[in-house]
Amino acid sequence: MNLTAPATPEPGTRGRRGTRIALAGNPNTGKTSLFNRLTGSNARVGNYAGVTVEREIGVWKLGERQVEVMDVPGAYSLAARSAEEQVAIRSVFGLDPGEPRPALVVVVIDATQLVRNLYFAMQLIEAQVPVVLALNLIDVARAQGTAPAPQRVEDVLGVPVVAVSASTGEGLAALGKAVERVLTKPDAGRSGVAWRYPHALNKDVEKLAAMVEAWSPEEAKALGRWALLSVDVEDELVDIPGPVRKAVLDIRASADSAGRDIDAELIGTRYAWLDAQDFGIRGTAKLGLTERIDRWLLHPLWGGLTFLFTMGVLFQALFAWSDPAITLIETLFGWLGRTVHDSLPPGILADFLVDGVINGAGSVIVFLPQIMLLFFLLGFLEDSGYMARVAFLVDRLMKSLGLHGRAFVPMLSGYACAVPAIMATRTLERQRDRLLTMMVVPLMSCSARLPVYTLIISALYPPSAKILGLPAPGFMMVFMYVFSTGMALTAAAVLGRTLLKGPKVPLLLELPPYRMPRLATVVRQMWMRAKTFLTEAGTTILACTVVLWALLAFPRDPALSHDYAADRAAITSNESERLSGVTSSGSNESERLITVTSEEEALAAVDAAETAERLQASYGGQLGKLVEPLIAPLGFDWKIGVGLVGAFAAREVFVSTMGVVYGIGAEEDEQSQPLRERIRGEKRADGSPVYTPLVGLSLMVFFALSAQCMSTLAVVRRESRSWKWPLFLFTYMTTLAWVASFVVYQGGKLLGL
Repeated sequence: MNLTAPATPEPGTRGRRGTRIALAGNPNTGKTSLFNRLTGSNARVGNYAGVTVEREIGVWKLGERQVEVMDVPGAYSLAARSAEEQVAIRSVFGLDPGEPRPALVVVVIDATQLVRNLYFAMQLIEAQVPVVLALNLIDVARAQGTAPAPQRVEDVLGVPVVAVSASTGEGLAALGKAVERVLTKPDAGRSGVAWRYPHALNKDVEKLAAMVEAWSPEEAKALGRWALLSVDVEDELVDIPGPVRKAVLDIRASADSAGRDIDAELIGTRYAWLDAQDFGIRGTAKLGLTERIDRWLLHPLWGGLTFLFTMGVLFQALFAWSDPAITLIETLFGWLGRTVHDSLPPGILADFLVDGVINGAGSVIVFLPQIMLLFFLLGFLEDSGYMARVAFLVDRLMKSLGLHGRAFVPMLSGYACAVPAIMATRTLERQRDRLLTMMVVPLMSCSARLPVYTLIISALYPPSAKILGLPAPGFMMVFMYVFSTGMALTAAAVLGRTLLKGPKVPLLLELPPYRMPRLATVVRQMWMRAKTFLTEAGTTILACTVVLWALLAFPRDPALSHDYAADRAAITSNESERLSGVTSSGSNESERLITVTSEEEALAAVDAAETAERLQASYGGQLGKLVEPLIAPLGFDWKIGVGLVGAFAAREVFVSTMGVVYGIGAEEDEQSQPLRERIRGEKRADGSPVYTPLVGLSLMVFFALSAQCMSTLAVVRRESRSWKWPLFLFTYMTTLAWVASFVVYQGGKLLGL
């Protein structure tokens, strides 16, 4: 953060694009609901400069003028130890280059938690930033008997105070008038009220204030106090000038040697002043509905059971409830592909449009149902107040693994799909916590792996087989999910102590009162996230799909070992009665005969056989041959290598790719009996089976751990704003998958399996 930016004579003129005000305050104060009330649908979403934290900017029609409103992410104070936590101070002080400084800040206060919320407002008041305080949830405070008197709060703090309720719309007109008054006369939003800090602390602040340039001397002192609370040897702050960092560390070291606690001097002074004030609260808090519910939801036993049930519903929703919409999208894109294919002459253009563009776009849009459903449910739970309780319940377990308590929900939703799960990491405050969660979420066994597991298990593990006295198919399916979860938690523990090591930050969160979520707010947030996915991550996925299509489609006219055109001619000229079979694969393999029962089936068999040989000759097939020496120690042949190349588009594509490789057809799925039989009967040159239960286990382990999903890599690129992390993710997961499969296969052979 640039603390030495040249002072600008008039607030609001840096990069002016019209009058801007900021909406700031603690988390869970109803700030976003108020933002939506003020701006309606006139909002756009984007990222703050240099970080992944999203911001929303909307237009508030205020009388005859239109005001730009910026929704600042919730913060308990302006102090920060991470780059993301700097967002609040950068926003309200206008420290981002090219961004206008807000003309005033509307501080949204939870009227039921007045004193704690006013701490944030005090930091702005002492910096002489024009502010208006909005006492939100005033209706809830009245019901609890703890409503403050707005006029009394205004008298104490010396700035405009308005009681509002974002849920009912109460007080919004009065808030608009107060904002108009401060926009016209900024001094009306500044206060002459002061609280006295210790003399030694004032000397330290003045030393730092002399090193920064700001709008005013009071703001320079405020930035000095911010630096004293924020800069530390283990912080993640960026762009802190070297002299300022050194001065802060020297001041802290000197204070420690003198027995002074700078944090206590700053924070304690503010809270002591607030505690001494009379804000007109005359009632006594009643034991409300929230407290009664929390007796159950935070109970060690009942709270845990409720949590497991809630997460089970969330998991089931992503896994099953989105399936009809996913099926509809796949059906529509399948119909569109067939229509385009039938409308164009055979050739590269038709193949490109159908297999590259249409199928590529379908592979992007097919994620929308899960993404929208995930963010709808998360938004509903967050707005109701329950998500804070979830983080509280699992924080101890997650902290032991180096993860943040809030990381549990993204990891759980990874069982359905890693793409929306990675996008859900936005609920984590620190970049380090988000990155660590993103690096381990893809290890959770998503639903795309299920077709692969189903195909391999059903083909190689008959129902009559037993493992530890249990039916082999069910045992193996459960084992794969337990295995992937254990590896994800292990990876989190390792990465959290090595590459992504960071200071342990206590879970600081507010347990807000339970309230009925506003459907309009939840739906709006859901749509914003879905739109971001389509416009940013989706373009990368589409590009990767086209590249993969090209690998499997070229060269267009390879030399084939068999005259498939002659076979077709023989069939269509009624000579098929004398044709007992057709060659189904290329050279260097023993001939296989496919029984023909009709002309249609005979033509389909010829087409599948030709497609299989063309695939072998394609660049993708050549790549499969090229990687065969690398995957042979895992028990895989070149055909599995081609399947792995195809599966990079999406893991479940492995099944249809193998159907093409074995000359059965691309329409095959994990339930395909012919494909299962071909897998069971596939032989090596020496006559030994290609697929054994050991090879199947090795293949499933590889799929459980490898990064076979370009969609995941694309969304990690989008969320991390860097190619470094998706490349690292691909490298470490692929390496881990190879090593684990090698140990399984070679270890199994040593044991005689």
